[in-house]
Amino acid sequence: MRKSTALRRMLERPGVDFLLEAHNGISARIAEEAGFQGLWASGLTISASLGVRDNNEASWTQVLEVVEFMSDATTVPILLDGDTGYGNFNNARRLIRKLEQRNIAGVCIEDKVFPKTNSFLGGERQPLADPEEFAGKIKAAKDGQTDPDFCVVARLEALIAGWPMEEALRRGEIYHAAGADAVLIHSKLANASQVLEFKRRWGDRCPVVIVPTKYYATPTSVFEEAGFRVVIWANHLLRSAVAAMEKTALRIREDRSLFHAEDAIVPVSRVFELQGAEELARAEKRYLPERRQGYRVVLLAAGHGPELGTLTDDRPKCMVEAGGKPILAKQLEVIRAAGLRDITIVRGYRKERVDFDQVRYVDNDDHATTQSARSLQLALEGIDGPVVVAYGDILYRRYVLSALLEEAGDLVVVVDLDSRDRARKPRGDYVLLSGARGLPDEEPLALAGVAETGGPCHGELIGLLKTSLEGTQILRAALDALERQDRLPRANLSDLVRQVLATGCPVRTVSIQGSWVDVNRAADLADASGYA
Repeated sequence: MRKSTALRRMLERPGVDFLLEAHNGISARIAEEAGFQGLWASGLTISASLGVRDNNEASWTQVLEVVEFMSDATTVPILLDGDTGYGNFNNARRLIRKLEQRNIAGVCIEDKVFPKTNSFLGGERQPLADPEEFAGKIKAAKDGQTDPDFCVVARLEALIAGWPMEEALRRGEIYHAAGADAVLIHSKLANASQVLEFKRRWGDRCPVVIVPTKYYATPTSVFEEAGFRVVIWANHLLRSAVAAMEKTALRIREDRSLFHAEDAIVPVSRVFELQGAEELARAEKRYLPERRQGYRVVLLAAGHGPELGTLTDDRPKCMVEAGGKPILAKQLEVIRAAGLRDITIVRGYRKERVDFDQVRYVDNDDHATTQSARSLQLALEGIDGPVVVAYGDILYRRYVLSALLEEAGDLVVVVDLDSRDRARKPRGDYVLLSGARGLPDEEPLALAGVAETGGPCHGELIGLLKTSLEGTQILRAALDALERQDRLPRANLSDLVRQVLATGCPVRTVSIQGSWVDVNRAADLADASGYA
């Protein structure tokens, strides 16, 4: 059933149906999960959620963008509070075309002048539109629709503006004759007397919709007995959200801690659930290449980073911010963008500061006396399949990781042919490539050796590698060999690769020229800021 058909049936069938206000995708999904069969996309609450007044300060295209997200997030019909139609008849008919394209079921247009003012702000002073001109707007909207079930509701503001009941009834007749599928009678009295009188005198000419914001104490049975078709609860999700956010904000400010606030709010897993994270996981299994699904990622982030001075007094190097985000958070974004979701982070120094959602943690409690090889050994204890390994304090362009994942081989490392660090690093990460003469003539080249110093060499290991299933076993064997030689505590990834080469196992390379940064000094943070 089309959403528009579902809304039309609500308006036409006997009994009362209810629409709950929503103002963005997540509130729309919450309302649907609560059991509501339809939603009211409120002009007031959409404006408020954007931080502007309900005076058409949000443009109609901005409202369209919001309701598109709401429509995509839900399966139930949405009736948009379309204010005055955002202009004259031409604006109104264009609005209907755009709403139909976004699978919105209907629109409610009120007979005030543009730009409108909220009905509860000085309503008696608000001028009403000429009824014949507004009827033309209704007719243009109906003539412009292509979906025969799309609903146009005419909202009567006469009682809000202080006009007598006869004026509301007169206007209702004109709008009904122009093609309105229903009328919405609005009142700001604290009781339902006006809307009940209107319904009694109106009869059953066409469906009548009400918004009992002010007369909320009236029992719903009264609306049912009077024959109203749709009741709109118009702004309550936003108002409840404001109350909750104010309470949480004050608590966090007063406590200077999240400890007490955490128990009063939903877990992050609930947010992921509302966002549809499980559906994405199922889709990844269906659509991503199998070779990426099988990869586990290990990020080595146990180090202190004292070379960054006071920046790492209270956090590890990987959590120092560059461009407004921690270095490790930026690398996680690149990893997840590549379709990799099974991530393990090895923590050590100030491990409590490394806290990300949807990752596993392994703690290297001997981080002060060991290097990255020991952290990797700890992480590999629970891994049998292919793995991507990276230092937690490096950043690289997305294509670097994509190129690594596409390259075949049991053990593949990324090599920078244009390293800027050769002059200032005394030892450790430099490589020789087989068959290379200056820059390599062919790609990929095999790794011939890892240099002890920054002398003659072809490039530098950047601290990013991957293995196949067999390659993981090769790494584990090399780690065991380093441990037997009592070299493991002092070994880093370069030492590990050197050990693999010593056994005669081939190591393939993916060559890049720049496009990465290793944060070793405070000056490197400026370069790191340029990575999204």
